[in-house]
Amino acid sequence: MGSLTFVDVCSGAGGLALGLEQAGFEPRLLLDDDELAVTTLRSNRPLWNVLTADLLDFDPAEHPVSHDVDLLAAGLPRVRSSATARRVATGSEERLLEAAVYLVHAIRPRAVLIENVPELIHSDAHQRFRDFVHSELDHLGYALTWFVMNAVDFGVPQSRKHGVLVAVRQEWAAAFRPPVPTVEEPVTVGTALGSSMAVRGWADADRWAAGADRPAPTLVGGSKNRGGADLGPTRAKQKWATMGVNAHTVGDRVPGPDFVWAPELGRDNMVKLTVEQAAMLQGFPTTWRISGRKTARYRQVGHATPPPVGRALGRAVAKALNGDPAPHAAG
Repeated sequence: MGSLTFVDVCSGAGGLALGLEQAGFEPRLLLDDDELAVTTLRSNRPLWNVLTADLLDFDPAEHPVSHDVDLLAAGLPRVRSSATARRVATGSEERLLEAAVYLVHAIRPRAVLIENVPELIHSDAHQRFRDFVHSELDHLGYALTWFVMNAVDFGVPQSRKHGVLVAVRQEWAAAFRPPVPTVEEPVTVGTALGSSMAVRGWADADRWAAGADRPAPTLVGGSKNRGGADLGPTRAKQKWATMGVNAHTVGDRVPGPDFVWAPELGRDNMVKLTVEQAAMLQGFPTTWRISGRKTARYRQVGHATPPPVGRALGRAVAKALNGDPAPHAAG
């Protein structure tokens, strides 16, 4: 059969869409309400059909290209979890989750992929949403699979857990299996970033990389209502400090030949990661360009679904959809 097709909502910097493309899917339509994210998508993939739109206002009847696709994908803004407990609750993230589910009624894809925080899968706080999904999708003929996966198991040099819902039409549902890890040993920060740290002639790059001998903690993009970019909450900053990284900010460039790396002297003598390096820790290819100024670029990166996670999910969905439909459910 030909390429499988998908619609991707709340596309952001394109991590999920890029991963699905790598898995053999062809995008019919992507949408996001952030103009810089849309610019990022269009600059990297000029032929993609990208719409600037809020999911809550999106009417698929006005975009018939979105109909009859194989997959509806949604890497949605994160709902409240242990990592975002201090965030002011607005309910907007939950409304977007429900809007994505309602969109299934209009698009009727063969499969649905929703990616969010792991708590969405198992926390009592989100039981109402899980009940809502069942009430909306069961009678449409979808079988639901809820699971958690960690990006580090798929070659991403970062411990980043994802809560995933995959809903597949009954004809193909029996063939779906969640992705299995693709790497046995995690990729470390030093392995991922060592070469980039040396590009301006910093002599201590190899010594730094040898000490950065574990995956990164979860990168957090933060809110538009916050100040400048940093690499995450207090606990993550403490973990970064053990690798000699100042996680309280994001750097403009990697260290030069005169930089003195002496973490014991404090933040000023620790390295700062750049937006480009953060993107590498998310599994983006180095050719992927993020639009905007530094803080806006970092937020796009921090909010993204790592492309290797999208690729693994896409391959798992494609394997199910490329099989023969169950005879008793055909038609």
